[in-house]
Amino acid sequence: MNENIDMTVQLGRLTLKNPVGVASGTFGYGEEYSALLDVDALGALYTKAVTPEVRAGNQSPRLADTPAGMLNSIGLANPGLDSFIQHKLPLLRQRKCAVMVNVAGCCPEDYIAVIERLEQEAGIAGYEINISCPNVKAGGMALGTDPAVVERLTRQLSDRTTAGGRPLVVKLSPNVTDICAIARAAEAGGAAALSCINTLVGMVIDVKQRRPVLAMGSGGLSGPAIRPVGVACVYKVSRAVSIPVIGLGGITNTDDALQYFLAGAAAIQVGTALFTRPETPLEILTGLRAFMADNAIAKISDLPGLLQS
Repeated sequence: MNENIDMTVQLGRLTLKNPVGVASGTFGYGEEYSALLDVDALGALYTKAVTPEVRAGNQSPRLADTPAGMLNSIGLANPGLDSFIQHKLPLLRQRKCAVMVNVAGCCPEDYIAVIERLEQEAGIAGYEINISCPNVKAGGMALGTDPAVVERLTRQLSDRTTAGGRPLVVKLSPNVTDICAIARAAEAGGAAALSCINTLVGMVIDVKQRRPVLAMGSGGLSGPAIRPVGVACVYKVSRAVSIPVIGLGGITNTDDALQYFLAGAAAIQVGTALFTRPETPLEILTGLRAFMADNAIAKISDLPGLLQS
C-alpha cells in the first residue's frame, strides 16, 4: 500500500513530488546539508533569502536560546543576487527536488528586480516571497502588515511570472492583527500558495547585564514553542482562501506535521529542527507514509479533510 500512496502536492502549475520541504533561512542553499541527508528526496528546498545587494545582516549576537525554541536576528544576510546566480544557482540546478527561491528586499522595487532577473535563469521551480521577516528595519514584515500593500506587491510580481508559470508563495507573518486579511490580499494579488507562518517577535533579556541578549533587541522566535500558533494560523488561513497553505513553525516529528495537515495544510516545511537533527524532514516523510498506510489514506491531499469537529 505504501507504494500506491499519492504524496504529490500541487502549487499552481507546479507539482511537488512530496509535501515535505525545508524552511528558508535554516537550510542555506542546499550544499551545506548535502553530506547530512539526501536533499533530492525532499519535496522542496526553500533557499535562504536573496536580495538585490549583498547584505551582511545584523550585528552579533544574533542568536539566543529560549525554552522550546530559539530567537534569531540574522537580518537576511546573503551574498546578493549576482553571487547567488553565479555561485549558488549552478548547484541548485542539479537538484531533483523543487527549488523555491526566497525573495526579500527593502521595497517593492527590490522584489521586482530579483524576480525579473531570476525569470531569465533556469533551474528554479518557484518563488517564496518574504514579506514577513521581523528582523529588518525596512521591508520584510513592514510590507506584510497592510492588505493593500500585500495585494499590490503580489500582483506586481505575479504579472512578471505568469508567462513562465513559476508559482508565487507568499510567506505570512503571525505578527499582524488579522492574518486572514493578509492571506486574502495575497490570493487576490495572484499568489499560488501561502507559507504560514514566519517567526513571532520575541525578546530575551540578560538580567545580570540588564540588556537584551540580541544586539538588535528583539528577534524572531521559532521552534516547538510556536507550533500551536502556527497550527491555529493554518487552520484559520486555509479556511479563508482557496489556494494551498504550507504549514511551518515548530515541526520536529511526524505528529507535529500531521497537526498541520489536519488543520488544513497542503504541505509543510521543517526549520529549526534541522539545526539539531538534519534527518528530521526525511523521517517525517517516512512517518507520513506509514500513517497513511496504517489508516488507508490514499492521497496526502485527503488529510486536511479528516479533522473531526
